[in-house]
Amino acid sequence: MGETLTAVDELQVAVAELPGVLSVTREKGELIIHAACQDVVGLMVALRDDPRCRFEQMMDLCGVDWPARSPRFEVVYNLLSVALNHRVRVIVTTDAVAPVPSVHRVWPAATWWEREAWDLFGIVFSDQPDLRRILTDYGFEGHPLRKDFPLTGYVEVRYDEERKQVVYEPVKLTQDFRNFDFLSPWEAMTSLPGDEKAHEGRKVITP
Repeated sequence: MGETLTAVDELQVAVAELPGVLSVTREKGELIIHAACQDVVGLMVALRDDPRCRFEQMMDLCGVDWPARSPRFEVVYNLLSVALNHRVRVIVTTDAVAPVPSVHRVWPAATWWEREAWDLFGIVFSDQPDLRRILTDYGFEGHPLRKDFPLTGYVEVRYDEERKQVVYEPVKLTQDFRNFDFLSPWEAMTSLPGDEKAHEGRKVITP
């Protein structure tokens, strides 16, 4: 008798047959699909409509930056099938120029996530009618979740009391916060509150 396939095994066989799938792997019991970027819309429709898959919901979409790789970025889609109680992760790769086809016509909620990926990583989505910043401010320069974006940013924002408005200024660090020359509270503290009770009744031995 052959071995009985589990639900995850059957799903892996099913998704491997779908158009646009380059490979299917498994990590901690969850399927990971690596797909061709140009075929992502057709693949998403198949994952939603195929009765063996039935992924009704896209839970989120996020970007990943691998500066040393080419292409540099991954777009990760996390899908959920409520009907069949399983999940899958779909990954496509792109660079800072080539657009990824938008899946907002498959799942309208994708607009929010695609805007976030554009704002924070600079990943472009074609056929996305509302591709604009969503988390950073108007006029913000750069994409703050790229690995080469400086931790301090390029500008700082403050309210100017004299001008009665918010102003943008170049970042000015008032101290070198990475080079403290004094002991931290934990290193300088020789006893903690309440330790005096632990020492009650102990004999002090002096030389």
